[in-house]
Amino acid sequence: MYINAGRGFGGSHEQDGSVVTDWHAETVARPQRSSTPYGTVTLVTGPERLLAERAIAAVIERARTESPTAEVDHASASLLDAGRLAELTSPSLFSTRRVAVLDDLADLPNDLVAQTSELATIVDGDLALVLVHNGAARNKKLVETVKATKPELVGCPAVKSWELPQFVSGEVRRLGGTVEKESAQLLIDAVGHDLRALAAAVAQLLADSETDTISGSQVRRYFGGRAEVTSFAVADATLSGRTGAAMEQLRWALSTGVAPVLVTSAFASGLRGLGRLTGARGSLREADLAREVGVPPWKLKTMRSQARGWDQGGLARALQAVAVADAQVKGAAGDAEFALEQLVLAVAGYRRH
Repeated sequence: MYINAGRGFGGSHEQDGSVVTDWHAETVARPQRSSTPYGTVTLVTGPERLLAERAIAAVIERARTESPTAEVDHASASLLDAGRLAELTSPSLFSTRRVAVLDDLADLPNDLVAQTSELATIVDGDLALVLVHNGAARNKKLVETVKATKPELVGCPAVKSWELPQFVSGEVRRLGGTVEKESAQLLIDAVGHDLRALAAAVAQLLADSETDTISGSQVRRYFGGRAEVTSFAVADATLSGRTGAAMEQLRWALSTGVAPVLVTSAFASGLRGLGRLTGARGSLREADLAREVGVPPWKLKTMRSQARGWDQGGLARALQAVAVADAQVKGAAGDAEFALEQLVLAVAGYRRH
């Protein structure tokens, strides 16, 4: 079975003879290939840590639902030796059943790879074994070996920026609330792209909501000031031709701790998006166009407004300015704030007036 913790946002289909279940924030991973997690291996792969932690928690929940006294051991693979690995996966003296979570599989010592592969091949009937790999290149061969044993798979890929509104909406639904798309995006603009921070913000807003609905006014009330000073707000203001507002937002953003490198990243993302939009075929449907540009459909309205002030030559020169500023804020220049102010002015100057 394969559970995709970051793609699809609901639904299931067949893959290689196994059920492929798409899982996201509003559901808890509950593999259905086996009625019990014991005697099985769950392989969790991918870089998105929040989704991986939820997948691990789901296996532990299933195990304890079946056996409330089950012992749970959680160990980092980088700290294991052969004796500790055997201890974690052997029958417990104090419990008839146990859950063993081997985290950071990419850091597993080379001399334990064969032992771990053997464990995955023959799992004790009273053991629920969870192997967690972050998707890095190291020990990828071990991951493929484990996959060959047909474990329950949970994929936790990084959530792309255009998927974040879906993540927020799913997180709200998971907690029994509702939110409009505009409010979800406003929360992302205010809090940023970190899933853990977004999940915490959703929980906070719903806990203090009397209607189980997250509104734009509520987001502004709780996170007022933050939504206006994100790196994306600075870039959007500049690309829209509001240079004065962009400079004010930049100074406020830097004074509140926004990292300079995030500002250059936001400029690069915005300019590339405009480049894809202006170069896209006019016959595309709205949803297809949004997918090609790499943004949620509602964002196209703002981008079309920005695009009226740009041509391909201006976008290319602006991207060159971003590359220079990016090098400067990473150490090539002594004053990152000045470099970003110059970036705002340079990009604004490449815009058609």
